[in-house]
Amino acid sequence: MGIVAAFMVPHPPMIVPDIGRGSEAKIKETIEAYEQVGREIAEIKPDTIIITSPHATMYSNYFHISPGRNAIGDFGAFRAPNVKFEEIYDYDLVNSLLDIVFDEDFPAGIEGEKESKLDHGTMVPLYFIRKYYKEGQIVRIGLSGLPLVDHYQLGMYIQEAVEEIDRKVVFVASGDLSHKLQDYGPYGFAPEGPVYDERIMDVAGRTAFGEMLDFDEDFCDKAAECGHRSFVIMAGALDGIDVEAKVLSHQDVTGVGYGVVTFYPKEEPKVIAGEIEKNPDRCFLDKVIEKLDAEAAKSDGYVKLARASLESYIVDGKKLNVPRDIPDEILKELPKEIFEKKAGAFVSIHKNGELRGCIGTIGPTATNIAQEIVNNAISASTRDPRFDPITENELKWLEINVDILGEPEDIDSKDQLDVKRYGVIVSSGYRRGLLLPDLEGVDDVDTQVSIAMRKGGIKPTDNYSLQRFEVIRHK
Repeated sequence: MGIVAAFMVPHPPMIVPDIGRGSEAKIKETIEAYEQVGREIAEIKPDTIIITSPHATMYSNYFHISPGRNAIGDFGAFRAPNVKFEEIYDYDLVNSLLDIVFDEDFPAGIEGEKESKLDHGTMVPLYFIRKYYKEGQIVRIGLSGLPLVDHYQLGMYIQEAVEEIDRKVVFVASGDLSHKLQDYGPYGFAPEGPVYDERIMDVAGRTAFGEMLDFDEDFCDKAAECGHRSFVIMAGALDGIDVEAKVLSHQDVTGVGYGVVTFYPKEEPKVIAGEIEKNPDRCFLDKVIEKLDAEAAKSDGYVKLARASLESYIVDGKKLNVPRDIPDEILKELPKEIFEKKAGAFVSIHKNGELRGCIGTIGPTATNIAQEIVNNAISASTRDPRFDPITENELKWLEINVDILGEPEDIDSKDQLDVKRYGVIVSSGYRRGLLLPDLEGVDDVDTQVSIAMRKGGIKPTDNYSLQRFEVIRHK
């Protein structure tokens, strides 16, 4: 049967009368919309209700799927312990999903549960659903700190798991909108708050799910939303399916945005050989990959060499020998000097705008620049102590820069630095910290030097010396 409907809903505890004790009247429009959601789910009579919640177990680099056969919960934390839930988990659907993410080496699973009791991000939707529909098992899934594309990908795996065991499923994406809509609200006001609410409600109403992936992480943080990743998982679960949306409500009277939207497939998707026949115009992750591929094709030979190096090492465990193993199509793009000169080099790897690895050498350590790039690409992708090694499944998402360092020169003071033009090396005894130039968020010399000092374990009270260097950045 597949996913037959999806619902974008908020989770303010005050909406439950035993908690709100009359104050819930101010969000009457949201209550009425929620009641309609409950009635619609009752009409559907799903086998399973999948709920993604920002308040379930959450990790920075891993999606937690609630384990076991059942779960209980109540609103005791909100002075309403009499409002209780006893839910049965869809054990078979969870196992189907686990098989898929394991095979794909995707960071999701049932390990690491912090709290087995149901969270309020799950229970608020269930409060309205269970008023009208007592049947159906549930699956509860938490969010993560991983990029939005990973949330969308998880949704796609959920869709696959549902189809695999032929469940009739509704998807409930639990999440509030901005928490900074009004000065009198619990979190105050931020100009990004109303912008986020207007934008997400517009995107949801147009079912423009690809645009959900374009929301900047910093913008979302400033808006203090809590549901965006939940909505993106839902979008992934509807990947390739023509859907129509109906906006039931949007309120911001408490200073927090509450949006309720329903999504239904326009027609039942065709299933061929166990797979949904998808509309390519609705395969939004494929479009992101196509864009990244086009950008990678435009990168110069230095970057293509770094990419070839890390891909060879990650996929085949093979380190490229220079120049013998360099593919001909890359070799013809490289200048002679890359094989004749030596220099320090940094390889920086980003995944969907987030740093994923960066390793480099201040001075040359290899026989030539090409070998320096090959070595540092491997180190940046597999040996940066701040990150887990990059996996084969991540390769398609990577954005790579290569910086070739000029000779460092001693300087007498910070006045001789320019954050856009020069990188800096701070030295104190055997300790050294380096920071490249022209980095996002590093807008002044004091910040640049301070970060370099922290990287080198150098205190402001230590005696230290400064050097500057220029780089040629390859993208």
